[in-house]
Amino acid sequence: MRLLSPLVWLRCTAALLVLLLQAPRLVAQAPAAPDSVDRLVRQAMRQLRIPGVQLAVVRHGQLVKLGNYGLANVQDSVPVTTQTRFFLNSITKAFVGVAVMQLVEAGQLDLAAPVGRYLPELPATWHPVTVRQLLTHTSGLPDIMPEDALVSENNEKTAWAEVQKQPLDFPPGQQFAYNQTNYLLLGRLIDKLSGQPFAQFIQQRQLDVVGMPRTTSGDAHAVLPRMARGYTFTQYIDGQVRRGKELQNLFEVFPPSLRTAAGMSSTAEEMARWLIALQHGKLLQPASLTTLWTPGRLTDGTERGFGGKLTGYALGWPTVTRAEHPAVAPVGGGRSAVFLYPQDDLAIVVLTNLQGASPERFVDALAACYLPDMRVADGFGLPPTLRALHRTLRQRGFSHLEEEVKKARRHDPAYALPEQAVNAWGYSLVEQGQLADALAVFQLNVRLYPGSANTYDSLAETYAALGNKKLATQYYTRALALNPKNRTAAEYLKQQ
Repeated sequence: MRLLSPLVWLRCTAALLVLLLQAPRLVAQAPAAPDSVDRLVRQAMRQLRIPGVQLAVVRHGQLVKLGNYGLANVQDSVPVTTQTRFFLNSITKAFVGVAVMQLVEAGQLDLAAPVGRYLPELPATWHPVTVRQLLTHTSGLPDIMPEDALVSENNEKTAWAEVQKQPLDFPPGQQFAYNQTNYLLLGRLIDKLSGQPFAQFIQQRQLDVVGMPRTTSGDAHAVLPRMARGYTFTQYIDGQVRRGKELQNLFEVFPPSLRTAAGMSSTAEEMARWLIALQHGKLLQPASLTTLWTPGRLTDGTERGFGGKLTGYALGWPTVTRAEHPAVAPVGGGRSAVFLYPQDDLAIVVLTNLQGASPERFVDALAACYLPDMRVADGFGLPPTLRALHRTLRQRGFSHLEEEVKKARRHDPAYALPEQAVNAWGYSLVEQGQLADALAVFQLNVRLYPGSANTYDSLAETYAALGNKKLATQYYTRALALNPKNRTAAEYLKQQ
């Protein structure tokens, strides 16, 4: 079973230089086959039922591809164009990170300083939290926007008063907890130190510098030309989140005080210009980028993020820490993603209008069109042991999986296949449409870890996808016995 990160639900109701400032708006020829990226995007749209997508690819400092797919407005059959605007949701936090670093460069702000130095009116227990801990979601502050959210567009002052009365969730620096109070405070810091509202500061110091006329701050109340409508398959039934079969409208509202957390909209082309400007020193000095993209560390020295490939969280930028092709990757609302691969001089922007599309799941596949050794089919993203096994099985067939594992163990008694890594491998195969191969991997994981509810859940899910209700029921029953709180298993069995 795969769990959604907190980022995907920034509260279901409530993430490149004017092309060197003077470059032409024409798109340079892409180094990859022009239809390979298009094919992958359209495949993802079919599988995930995404109404509309906007794409931009930056390679070696040039905008090499723009793509527009599907509908910006389903009701009126309005197609996505280059001018269509999309909500960025939590990708807004990346702009806030840049704004903070601009204040650092100006000598107005110290990342290591306690926030109480700048905002003495805060509760005394909040004072020791550092600016960096706010940016990296390691502050321990109570969240003004939890599941039973305190704040709405009509009660900002009341919610702010209430959240200040609550105790810290944990000592600063001990845990990672995605928290909108952090970015509310960063907005107040920018207001105070810049002497102007944060939206105006970002407009003057970033959007105007780059040339981003279609990028703005606001929410669904704003009437903006060519704004994509938001959609979702998510429903609330008896207080529980459910994925329905019918597409529904999504009305996203972000109170003004929280628009540093999720208040901007833009186009893929303008986001690409912003990334180019950022990497070419138009917004920050090169040394500041290292700070901007360095993930926060907990007091025990580890880094934490949303999970999956998003392993860390830097200054408004989630990070993908890995030996090959590391990335910084702002994501927003479970609908949009911006992946920048600093070592590869590549960036990909994918904006969608479907909450739950989570394009961070397939951006690496798009990157592989430009960086061939990133092909998931070749095992990219797997630990070295699993990648070697994957390559062997691609030649021999996954029916030889157990045989190859036994052979490896004969050569190395310490040979190990971690449960979570094997589970991720199986889901990678599922996402590639290789259900039979995924089934073999999940069967192996059950035999390796017979006491884990998660292994049975994944196996049951695959049998269900293959239409084998008998075995899906059998393995969901086992998963529920091992973990009575397994909601997926309980719901499946209830429907049988």
